Amino acid sequence: MLEFMKDSGIVLLRIVTILPLLLFLSLYMGKRTIGELPVFDFLIIVVLGAVVGADIADPEIKHLPTAVAMIGIAILQKLVAKLKLSNRKIGHLITFEPTIIIQNGILLNKNLKKIQYSIDNVLQLLREKDVFDINEVETAIIEASGNLSVLKKPKKNTVTLEDMKIAKKTSSIAFPVIIEGKVYTDVLIHLGLDEAWLRKELRQQEIYDMNNVFFASLNNNHELHISFSEQDTISIPPIKH
Repeated sequence: MLEFMKDSGIVLLRIVTILPLLLFLSLYMGKRTIGELPVFDFLIIVVLGAVVGADIADPEIKHLPTAVAMIGIAILQKLVAKLKLSNRKIGHLITFEPTIIIQNGILLNKNLKKIQYSIDNVLQLLREKDVFDINEVETAIIEASGNLSVLKKPKKNTVTLEDMKIAKKTSSIAFPVIIEGKVYTDVLIHLGLDEAWLRKELRQQEIYDMNNVFFASLNNNHELHISFSEQDTISIPPIKH
């Protein structure tokens, strides 16, 4: 019992002493490390958390070397951050390149596979940017941090209803009706359509095999927008860090 109380006292004392140090080092490393978490910074946070967690949980681990390790990790992060600013090649080696996943309203299948993002991931990220119709997007980019940047087509840029002096209309929303060759009949039913209508529309665009359709969406005006599995003819602008 006495040994338990002694160990508990050591753990509580370490919490009181280590957390202020962790807070100081987090502030020292800067907002970028906490806010964006590029690859290297993410690893720094993981290692720092492991070191602090082990120190708090195990009274047998020496406290002072843990503090030294934490300070060393923070200094390393700061040095690497400065190297990235002074040498772009180093920055490219330790982080991801931005990846264009939508161009002119078309989902780029190859790029999605390259970064291992699913259509569901992309649709969620678009909704978080208040985009509910992929056809509104000129360019969408997954940044090195994993965040999504969206450039809307010029005619889709936000204009207030007050500026236009018009009454509010129904918001633009398109529903996924085909994802990787699979037809979502519940969407067709919701819009008062059926699969026969869909196949007719596809034939009019000379599409005879559903498996060639990577993604297709349908809006309330029954306008069908299609992204194919292969999009080699699309011109992709060069986006760098």
